[in-house]
Amino acid sequence: MKIKLVKSPIGKIETHKRTIKALGLRKIGQVVEKEDTPQIRGMIKQVSYMLEVEE
Repeated sequence: MKIKLVKSPIGKIETHKRTIKALGLRKIGQVVEKEDTPQIRGMIKQVSYMLEVEE
């Protein structure tokens, strides 16, 4: 699945910032490709308001 960061994590909850970093995202507009696992799904669900997901 492709995950794209569309909103800045600046000013957001610290755990959400760490989740974005753990997904491998650094810049707005950056896209990373991850396997579809329950762990990744949970991370995406937590910060879904900052992401766009393409399966």
